[in-house]
Amino acid sequence: MAPTSLNMNTKEETKERGLKSSQAQGHFVPLIVAFVGLPGRGKTVLAHKLERYLNYTGHQARVFSLSTYRRKVAPDVGCDIIFDPHSDEATEMRKQYTHEAISDCKQWIYIGGDIAILDGTHATVDVRQLLHSLFVKQLGYKILFIECIVEDESLLEGNIKDTVQLSEDYAHLEYNQALNEIQKKIKQFSSTYRPICRKTESSFSYIKFYNAGENIFVHRIDGPFQTKVLNFVSSFRPMRKKTLYFTRHGESEFNLLGRIGGDTDLSPRGHLYATLLAKYFNSSKIENLRVWTSEKKRTKQTANGIKAPLESLMPLNELDAGICEGMTYEEIQMKFPQEFAWRDQDKLRYRYPWGESYIDIMSRLESVLLKLEREDSVLVISHQAVLRCVLGYFMNTAPDKLPYLNVPLHTVIKLTINGFDWNIDYIKFNVDCVDTYRSQPENCSVERSSEDVLVTIPKHFDSNPWRIEPALINT
Repeated sequence: MAPTSLNMNTKEETKERGLKSSQAQGHFVPLIVAFVGLPGRGKTVLAHKLERYLNYTGHQARVFSLSTYRRKVAPDVGCDIIFDPHSDEATEMRKQYTHEAISDCKQWIYIGGDIAILDGTHATVDVRQLLHSLFVKQLGYKILFIECIVEDESLLEGNIKDTVQLSEDYAHLEYNQALNEIQKKIKQFSSTYRPICRKTESSFSYIKFYNAGENIFVHRIDGPFQTKVLNFVSSFRPMRKKTLYFTRHGESEFNLLGRIGGDTDLSPRGHLYATLLAKYFNSSKIENLRVWTSEKKRTKQTANGIKAPLESLMPLNELDAGICEGMTYEEIQMKFPQEFAWRDQDKLRYRYPWGESYIDIMSRLESVLLKLEREDSVLVISHQAVLRCVLGYFMNTAPDKLPYLNVPLHTVIKLTINGFDWNIDYIKFNVDCVDTYRSQPENCSVERSSEDVLVTIPKHFDSNPWRIEPALINT
């Protein structure tokens, strides 16, 4: 069910010769990830999750779904017609949209992409050999097949229900009609589908992903890109129902004073938030709830009272501000105005002297994110910059916008899975606190005035309003 030939035109050949020349100069060889398997096996969810992870970790990856191209080429043709293996007309339509998807893959690599992800069935040996011949032998890329296999009937039933509810193919149909359509589609593909064979396809690199990660078989993984893909796939556990909770620590003493970093205690209002947070989660009776905090006192104090197993993880520590630790923004502007301007110009990549950048946080969070991909019912209590990076990952936020996500104090952020996306809810607790959010200034010039900088600096106290000063003693 795919084209029998994939010829390149002269213009494309010229582009690809230039790409091979750049590879010869020492660049990593681009990777094509091609999914394999019958409909309803979770391929699309895994493809989009993989894309998100790869982009977050510094790669340029994009998903090319054959179903999207099919809907463009034949929007009014039913699945029972277009997937008919005995129809010459259907075969030509399948050739057309598959060719368009592959052409876009090649164009993506040409303009600088590292990894192209082909989301489709690629159900026969001939199709896979054709892809291998084109991408590996003709173009000099590498290709990794990921075959999704579901043998668990209850899991398959859940996957099919999700496909019916989430796929654009069935959006115009009633549930039972959609269910009937996908069953016919599965039956048609089953007549030609051949699993990847270790004997006849021994030269291929592939991963067999059984029953949503219950078991994984790996063959001929080759190179850093394929290793990166395997790293994610081996950690990923798709779940139909999954909820994650995130919150910053309660208001701290440094929050009151507008100081960054440090390892201070909670303020009285922060302690009140911790008390209410414990009541909320203890009364919710969330099954198998676990709590992860940073190593800082303020996150551990916030978790105090929650009846759930607790882990303190170093990667959840707040951004290290280096020589600016414990300073207010006003003090940084006064002592290091050039550094402050540089940070405003590129907050994502700026690294404090002897400290960290947001990119550094994203790097050290990778192990935590992989762990969250396979977990359910976790409450993460961390810090503003760290939670921006975590939430940015799950919400697929553009990297340059990530440092400006608003993660307010005394608020629980609840993520509930929805296919390969997430629904987000903000649960605000009725406990006053300072606002620590600082928007990007319009003027980021090194020559700007202090007044321009102060416009966006959050209000804070000059001293702790709850601190009891020692009484004067008359002598």
